[in-house]
Amino acid sequence: MVVEQSVRPHRARYRRILRFASVQLVQLWWFELVLPRVGFAGISERTRTDRMRRLAERFHVLAVDLGGLMIKVGQFLSSRMDVLPPEITEELAGLQDEVPPVPFADIKERVETELGVPLERAYAWFDEVPLAAASLGQAHRARLSDRDADDAGFADVVVKVQRPGIDDIIAVDLAALRKVGGWLRRIRMVSDRVDAPALVEEFAQTSLEEIDYLHEAANAERFAENFADDDRVAAPAVAWERTTRRLLTLSDVTAIKINDIEALRGAGIDPVEVAQAFAAAMFEQVFTHSFFHADPHPGNIFVTPMPGGDWRLTFIDFGMMGEVPEGLRSGLRGLVIAVASRDGTRLVEAVQEVGVLLPSADTKSFERAVTQLFARFGGMGFAELSTVDPREFRDFAHEFGDTIRSLPFQLPEGMLLLFRAVSLTSGMCSGLDPRFNVWDAVEPFAGQLLRDESGNTLKDVAQSAWGSVGTAARLPGRIDSVITDIEAGIVSFDTSRLEHRMDALIRIGLRVVSGVLFAGLAIGGALLLGPAPPLGIVLLSVSIVPLAHAVLAGLFGGSPRNGARHHRES
Repeated sequence: MVVEQSVRPHRARYRRILRFASVQLVQLWWFELVLPRVGFAGISERTRTDRMRRLAERFHVLAVDLGGLMIKVGQFLSSRMDVLPPEITEELAGLQDEVPPVPFADIKERVETELGVPLERAYAWFDEVPLAAASLGQAHRARLSDRDADDAGFADVVVKVQRPGIDDIIAVDLAALRKVGGWLRRIRMVSDRVDAPALVEEFAQTSLEEIDYLHEAANAERFAENFADDDRVAAPAVAWERTTRRLLTLSDVTAIKINDIEALRGAGIDPVEVAQAFAAAMFEQVFTHSFFHADPHPGNIFVTPMPGGDWRLTFIDFGMMGEVPEGLRSGLRGLVIAVASRDGTRLVEAVQEVGVLLPSADTKSFERAVTQLFARFGGMGFAELSTVDPREFRDFAHEFGDTIRSLPFQLPEGMLLLFRAVSLTSGMCSGLDPRFNVWDAVEPFAGQLLRDESGNTLKDVAQSAWGSVGTAARLPGRIDSVITDIEAGIVSFDTSRLEHRMDALIRIGLRVVSGVLFAGLAIGGALLLGPAPPLGIVLLSVSIVPLAHAVLAGLFGGSPRNGARHHRES
């Protein structure tokens, strides 16, 4: 009922999102299901890259036009390289959350509604020009009153204000996305690869947390507590008396942006040292605290000069944070064991334990790809990997990328945020120090993780080895049992699966013939519509018969050999 009330004033927006999705799904159905069934799979294959790119471009335009949550949808999809082709993720990667600011009169009204007092009483000064504006909210500089400043311990603040009406827009967008997710769940070629409703719910949870400023304030305090004993890392303090779910007041920690190399050098700060400190701070969050900043782009990290020539890193914007829960840590430990023993089978099992692969995954092709990965890079340590020509990694990615993308991967939200954080960290540090090596930054933490887990790892390896010994000990008796059964005539061989595949090939051949016949009749009819309309109409009408056979034979086609097979098997 709440959703319906939210949708009503934004019905045009709701319908536009669904109309866009339905048009794209019809095109998907036509190119990926209908054309291959009538013998035109080549057209589908040749046009797929351009079609995916045009789809992403159209969504880009839609997101910028609608704003609201759709900008976040595009940014979320740009990170889903596990379920989307690169043509889509690359196009959406450039989607920026830049929108016109809300008029100050509306911001003032929102602040006064949230705090229950006039703006002049809540703040001694409030800048009417926003510091930054985004689709969900905007930020303004301000100054606390003397009494509030005494209580908080600081006076200069940045106030984040949620856009008026954004709650209703988010409810509308999520309602539309859930509807689209339900559609996708009923399309088998999609549902076999992607759990679309689960993706929508993951996105919904992240988005609702991001607009809950009380949640962000708690994250900021938790982050600050984790680094309470580290003078090189800081976070803004929260003015709780001036904070609500839609309004967040933080101490103003604006300083030198971490990627402003000229300003850093002007302040006597070495960018190379900044890169090292930033990487260490990020990996400490991941490996030590299991709670990390998932959006460490340049606008969210400042380098703050300190008295005496020292400096520190100051993080802001804690709306998007990631955690490494115990279940994921256990799965990652299994991955470490599998990689250490170069065991492709065990690695696949560990990946399934983490929850990356959907039940429909063909794990055999994944296992083969992993085995080849171990064969090429498996014997290298961190230092050796860092010396590998990047082109070799790129060639390997191209060689096996199609195999990996064909699998129904779906990364858990925590792992996706982890990959995002590491990727942004590596890019930022490389910009500060062209010689930066991410392996050097990770190695101390990875080594500590392995030492912490060494007892469990040795135990697991020993159990695996003992299991192999047991299998080897039982093998002679099992072989003898099989030979005895063969001599007694007990063992039989079922060829029904081979015959079933032969039947499938025959049906495919007949459908291809029908597809070609349909194309000939349809094209001929279309050409004759001008000079000989009656004949053209007849040919187009007749073409429906082979089209129906080509499309429906795969759904209702029987096997002419079923009776013979049952006779032989009996």
